[in-house]
Amino acid sequence: MPNVMNISVAHIRRTLQESYSAQEAANLSRIVCCEILGQTAVDYYLGKDIILSPKEMQDLDGILARLHNFEPIQYIQGTARFLERSYHVAPGVLIPRPETEELVETMLKEIASDARVLDIGTGSGCIAVSLSKAFPDAKVTAWDISDEALNIARRNNDMLGGNVRFLRQNVLTYTPGDSECYDVIVSNPPYVTESEKQTMERNVLDWEPFSALFVPDNDPLLFYRRIAELGKTMLAPGGRLYFEINRAYGEATATMLCEQGYTNLQVLKDISGNDRIVIAER
Repeated sequence: MPNVMNISVAHIRRTLQESYSAQEAANLSRIVCCEILGQTAVDYYLGKDIILSPKEMQDLDGILARLHNFEPIQYIQGTARFLERSYHVAPGVLIPRPETEELVETMLKEIASDARVLDIGTGSGCIAVSLSKAFPDAKVTAWDISDEALNIARRNNDMLGGNVRFLRQNVLTYTPGDSECYDVIVSNPPYVTESEKQTMERNVLDWEPFSALFVPDNDPLLFYRRIAELGKTMLAPGGRLYFEINRAYGEATATMLCEQGYTNLQVLKDISGNDRIVIAER
């Protein structure tokens, strides 16, 4: 058996085109070649062969097999980028999305640097850790119902030097204590309706956690309504809710919050022009 073998960028791309569009295959092949196999960007775009050992070739075959099974590249790498930082991700947590970056960027412009913040449904911890890093004087608490998610979030907090307090809580059954008070409650809860499954890509549907994605068709505002109810006792006067929402329910979410007595409601659009962020004040 030879000590090294050559494989071409074109071969990797052609292999991926069996399962992905040409654009997706090109993007994935660049990540595989440059970020995983260590090829320089110049050599990649010149289409130069990659020299691999038999072990590296075996690893590449494994990566390509996982991609053919539509496993997200972020899970294969074990990392995802969020606001210029790398977060550890695994199938127990959602992969951070650009829309969530927009939510955090909005908050960074508006909340006080020493705010008391609660992040409900923290997942990888990307919202809570980003806020903690930006505002070292803030007191950031993060909840999740999943022990696996909390372990990943704690790992990210430790790795990135955040100062977040993590707690296992079920927001749907939680009873707040008398002394609990926050200036900000933020949440990117499950908001994809069951009927939307049929339009979703396999790399999301087959791999990302259902409990973090889906709500029943007959109650799409389930989590928002419950968090709003908690906010009436857990938010300080003038405190704010920040929600990432399903684009189909901007008006419905705002109406529900208004009916619960919240004021200064805003529905903000994401970079694609979809309703994506709702802000309300107690």
